[in-house]
Amino acid sequence: MKASIHPTYFKDAQVVCSCGNTFTTGSTKEQIRVEVCFKCHPVYTGEKRFIDSLGQIGKFEQKQKIAADYKAKYAPKKKEDKGQEKRPKSLRELLLEM
Repeated sequence: MKASIHPTYFKDAQVVCSCGNTFTTGSTKEQIRVEVCFKCHPVYTGEKRFIDSLGQIGKFEQKQKIAADYKAKYAPKKKEDKGQEKRPKSLRELLLEM
């Protein structure tokens, strides 16, 4: 194997979780930061909690609600028809009026 093309391997790489748990493992990075580890993951702890507060459906529903509120607030109000169209009278109509 060529010595200059391989990344350096750290046998004592430290993994730091957002819950405060730390442990060591082997990696090409000296320190690894993770959001969820085996001490705080719901599958391993048995807790029932949501890691992602809004999924794709929740985000879509929230956008739809904002759009409906915006449309109700800023939609242009339609003018009511005044009865007849405003068009010029034809020759026949003008002759009938006389």
